Amino acid sequence: MSSALLIIAMIIVAYLLGSISSAILVCRLKGLPDPRSQGSKNPGATNVLRIGGVWAAGLVFFFDMLKGALPAYVAYIMGIHGFWLGIIAISACIGHMYPIFFQFKGGKGVATALGAMAPISYMAVSLMGTWLLVVLVSRYSSLAAIITSLLAPFYTLWFDDRFILPVSMLSALIILRHKDNILRLYRREEPKMFGNKKRRH
Repeated sequence: MSSALLIIAMIIVAYLLGSISSAILVCRLKGLPDPRSQGSKNPGATNVLRIGGVWAAGLVFFFDMLKGALPAYVAYIMGIHGFWLGIIAISACIGHMYPIFFQFKGGKGVATALGAMAPISYMAVSLMGTWLLVVLVSRYSSLAAIITSLLAPFYTLWFDDRFILPVSMLSALIILRHKDNILRLYRREEPKMFGNKKRRH
């Protein structure tokens, strides 16, 4: 197989793998409500945490990361590097956001993006650390995702500037997917990830 055909095949495989919704499948297996109809209605780990608890959310987060990491790692060991490796990682995230198997209604792509970057660069450790720090300080998962996405291109410049274009594209896409969260954060209506209590006036 030529290198061009291999790249095209891996882009398609990454998208299809990304299109498998871990949140929906885990909720079905555990007899939980469809995450698209409960809570924030986002099929992601944070919403599953709200409706199904830590164990279910942990499974979703793990499998969302795995479906990003697997195609990126396979592409890497097959000799695909640099820009096109980043595009394959983006394809997995687009599959998560716009899954062909679930009417193109998917999640925000944060866990899948972290998983996709893990086999490519040590940058994933910095990204996960940033996300976790912001969550612990603010208790807003969405704010953590937005800040981490904003910082991702700068981390890329530091660790491996070959991926600056695909990482910047992915960061912009993730932030765009959080537009409703940004509005709710501005209005102070965004639910916290944990410990969300109503303030007394």
